[in-house]
Amino acid sequence: MVMKTELAQPRSASEIVTLARGWIGTPYHHQASLRGVGTDCLGLVRGVWRELYSAEPERMSAYTRDWSATGAETLLAAATRHFVELDVAAAQAGDVLIFRYRERLPAKHCAVLSAPDRFIHAIEGAPVCEVAMTNWWRRRVAGAFRFPGVTD
Repeated sequence: MVMKTELAQPRSASEIVTLARGWIGTPYHHQASLRGVGTDCLGLVRGVWRELYSAEPERMSAYTRDWSATGAETLLAAATRHFVELDVAAAQAGDVLIFRYRERLPAKHCAVLSAPDRFIHAIEGAPVCEVAMTNWWRRRVAGAFRFPGVTD
């Protein structure tokens, strides 16, 4: 079920980065999305969305750790429905990156780009952190998306 989200005012990329950095240190918790309490990678992006627009664009159904086993590109499809799709080379700070851990498998990790060479993400076994965009991560980017209404 898709819900209407009110995009009240234009947003800036720097505002998105500031909001995402506010999640740094939040413990990893599968399916969670509560700053300072627990989150997974999708929960981080969902939480930033809520801080920007008040409500999420659609209800989340429960998902398992192996949710991508079906082969469906669920994460990329959802990003395409609610964000502005970009060429990966055009991604800049404040944009969302979607990663594919292995070639030919569905993309199942997301993060907020914080600088050309850094991103903020939640990954199992660690709290939300800002890390270097190493070649390992660059090779795994499957898509780039901008929050709607971002002006810069």
